[in-house]
Amino acid sequence: MFVLSALTGCADEPAADAGRASGSVAGADWSSFGGDSSENHYSPLEQINDGNIARLGLAWSYDLPVTMNGLATPLAIDGILYFPVGHSVIHAMDAQTGELLWQYDPDVYGAARHKLRAGWPIRGLAYWEGTIFAGTLDGRLIALDARDGSLKWTAMTVDPEDYRYITGPPWIMNGKVIIGHGGADYSPVRGYVTAYDARTGEQAWRFHTVPGNPADGFESEAMEMAAGTWTGEWWKFGGGGTVWHAMAYDEKYNRIYLGTGNASPWNQKIFSPQGGDNLFLASIVALDADTGEYIWHYQTNPGETWDYNSNMDIELAELEIDGQPREVILHAPKNGFFYVLDRKDGTLISADQFANTVTWAERIDLATGRPVEHPNARYRDGYFIGYPGQWGAHPVAAMSFSRKTKLVYLPTSESYTVYSDPPNLESWTHPPGMRVSSGIGPAPANIPPQPPPSSYLQAWDPVGKRRVWEVPLTGMQNGAVLSTGGNLVLQGQVTGELSAYAADTGKKLWSFDAQVGVAAQPITYLAGGKQYITVLAGWRGTGASGLAQEWNYYTQKRRVLTFVLDGEASLPAAENAPLPYLDDPSLVIDEAKAEIGREVFHRNCHVCHGPRLISGGAAPDLRRGGTALNAEALGAVLQQGALVPRGMPQFEEMPDSEVEGLVHYIRREARAAIAADADKAVAGPAGESK
Repeated sequence: MFVLSALTGCADEPAADAGRASGSVAGADWSSFGGDSSENHYSPLEQINDGNIARLGLAWSYDLPVTMNGLATPLAIDGILYFPVGHSVIHAMDAQTGELLWQYDPDVYGAARHKLRAGWPIRGLAYWEGTIFAGTLDGRLIALDARDGSLKWTAMTVDPEDYRYITGPPWIMNGKVIIGHGGADYSPVRGYVTAYDARTGEQAWRFHTVPGNPADGFESEAMEMAAGTWTGEWWKFGGGGTVWHAMAYDEKYNRIYLGTGNASPWNQKIFSPQGGDNLFLASIVALDADTGEYIWHYQTNPGETWDYNSNMDIELAELEIDGQPREVILHAPKNGFFYVLDRKDGTLISADQFANTVTWAERIDLATGRPVEHPNARYRDGYFIGYPGQWGAHPVAAMSFSRKTKLVYLPTSESYTVYSDPPNLESWTHPPGMRVSSGIGPAPANIPPQPPPSSYLQAWDPVGKRRVWEVPLTGMQNGAVLSTGGNLVLQGQVTGELSAYAADTGKKLWSFDAQVGVAAQPITYLAGGKQYITVLAGWRGTGASGLAQEWNYYTQKRRVLTFVLDGEASLPAAENAPLPYLDDPSLVIDEAKAEIGREVFHRNCHVCHGPRLISGGAAPDLRRGGTALNAEALGAVLQQGALVPRGMPQFEEMPDSEVEGLVHYIRREARAAIAADADKAVAGPAGESK
């Protein structure tokens, strides 16, 4: 099941001592998902700075395989880079040369089975005392020797038969490693986190984030307290509250802070029909790191019903507020408000709107800590146009707090979702299997026109509670952010540009053409006395990106890019010609079958292949691939699992009628795209292809 390939003899002759963190120079290593235990996504290094950034050049690049990629943040320990590719294939590289030292493949494709339907790659790793920790989509937590990649221990953190999966990084806390999971968007899942002894893999404790069936008893006083905030038979729907991304360990208080997710399903009228706050959905929860005991919580969205989860960054800082130093948490969740909390007791210090448009709430009441919601925010009057939309004003791309400028650099999106109840609200149940199941109904046809999605990078002052500067960007999704002591902010973009800005003014100082969209976070570190910057390039977009031509899953180049002052390496010439749309002229489209296919596609496939078949690079554009030209070929993939070894999940329960419907739907949309291209050709060029 496990495949280990140790390359270049690194076990005998390591490039550096991978068994310890150097620590001799502040910021020399990037040792945590957010750089260090503050999780600020900031480095104090200033060898590369706003005065010499023009000299920054490519030191080396390394091509990665065609796989679901583009979101992972590397670690850098004593001159060695560690990073996951796709579904947790862990790589170790010499940071100065790009030499591959070892690679470990946990065989996720063979183990995950139905959990491949989640469609997301792993986003990061953890490091502690010579050990690299990683989660896997099928739910394992693995510990590898940092010297040679050999397996130290593995722990199965979920039931292999359930619908929980891991895509987020682990976190280290005082000799323990903690991991959460996802799954609430797909099935009836109850969230929890699990802590393990970092040396042995023995389970230390587990904390559930939402209560289960009261008839089964409660695991803790916290769960008994939380159960009083739910109504109906919520446990039959799972509950949700999964911790699929952000956490932070507070060394001073020996606490772990959890960022919790949405309900399962989203719609509160289904899972808690008489209302209630539904703890601990959409919350930050503080636990004792040694015991897992509940200490405090703050809920950003009581009774969450819009997918405004709080899984985004939890960053620790010290700010001077009203003339006094305060130890705080900085948090900008999906809902469009920026929160500053006291780390000691969770007291809300401030909460201010950072997104341009927020329609679900007027403000956050500082006296109660609760939002003042729009009267129709819970879509009781037919439908509600919610800003931000389900993707959030701050999606998963990391923000960064500069300990030098005291500003937060925040990738911000502007989009909307039309929320309404499904027609079968009273009898709604989770669809069988692992399928996106939000409990939200279809948008009515007569909604007023809305502006297209947009995005920008902004500098936010958490003390002054205002936007200091902003840079408009292309499309709705762009990359995660790094800030440094050299007065720099770096961010990748969907356009294929890696850019550096002056942290104090937002002035653009430098850019590099990566030849593909860059969604992952850049990191910076020291190796051989020099400061390097590394980022994983590759675009895992979902749906339309705002480009004239989307990045193609097969032809885009996925690479590790590493930069240094006076670097002289270069990339080969780009080859980004789009693949043609395909058609079978002999197929007569049956509109009834095509409508079946449209429903099947948006129930099962759009998370990877894109809404309305517009793939953003996460998976192939099915209109351009030969597999979907006929039912026999498509059935081999969907029903028999022919492409499982390449990460495409199997849908063995799908009937022939749905496979045939998909063929008709995909061909109908391919013909529409062919006709649209023909019209553009007649009208003249509309822009540069990517």
